[in-house]
Amino acid sequence: MLCLTAWTAAYHLPAHEEHVIIRWIILVALGLISVGPVRADPTEDSLRIYAVHVLRNATSKSQTGYGIYLGKGLVITAAHVVASRQPGVRIAGRDLAASVVARSEFEELDLALLSIDEQMLPPSQRMRRLVLCRQPPRVGRSVVVAIPESTATSHIMSPLLLPPNLRERFPTVIPDVATTGNSGSGVFDAELKCLMGIMSRKIFARPPPGSTAEPKDLAKYFVPAATIAMFIANAALVTGLANPSQTMVPAR
Repeated sequence: MLCLTAWTAAYHLPAHEEHVIIRWIILVALGLISVGPVRADPTEDSLRIYAVHVLRNATSKSQTGYGIYLGKGLVITAAHVVASRQPGVRIAGRDLAASVVARSEFEELDLALLSIDEQMLPPSQRMRRLVLCRQPPRVGRSVVVAIPESTATSHIMSPLLLPPNLRERFPTVIPDVATTGNSGSGVFDAELKCLMGIMSRKIFARPPPGSTAEPKDLAKYFVPAATIAMFIANAALVTGLANPSQTMVPAR
């Protein structure tokens, strides 16, 4: 076994490749990327156990959105549902205080990483680990959107069905707007049950000026797993959430 710094030095990796490997190793250490085959849970409903409510604060009953428990006390959600510097998380029937590990701007990534005391969770929840999907979302792929109360099925929609000015900005979308969870809910691969993304926003078309028609829902955009992975890895490096110099990797 070698520590990461010794491993990268031994193989004389270029700086940019070393940074990529450091982030990858951090994600493996946090349990967010599987180094083996992903084992799917048998039912879609089993995904609900990972879904949480994000609260304004730990003593408030006011829910501001959803989130997904990743394991090791970490919750990923949409940045715009975090309404204070000391939000709360409702998980496994318990309202827990949370700290904000990292938070992006809404118009950048719309991601926030929260931390809770995992010792406050039931043992069965404490052992939970959720992995991020390694494959990019593919048009037509079936997904499951999970919130604490329910799950709903949908599929990846082609961004070419969006107005031209939105296609590049929102490349990962689903068409089922009314029946799926809102901001912070988890989008899972229906077959592998890995986390494909976090729901960010609804996309709709406004009627022409003077029209009495209602806005038309077009799709829901979710932040994809690859973006989530880099966001968490960068947060870990900045905050010391995971110490790369102490992460162990096998020697070749």
